[in-house]
Amino acid sequence: MSVTPVTPVRRVRHQARDAAALMTFSALTSLGFATVFLLLAHLGR
Repeated sequence: MSVTPVTPVRRVRHQARDAAALMTFSALTSLGFATVFLLLAHLGR
């Protein structure tokens, strides 16, 4: 009987790439929302 996992093990570089992609997406989303709110505040003045 084998003790190896059935699913392939994710390497650290895959996890780092996923983390970097998530941070980039989060930063761009935050900047987008901030820009929209600034534009709305400017137009509402």
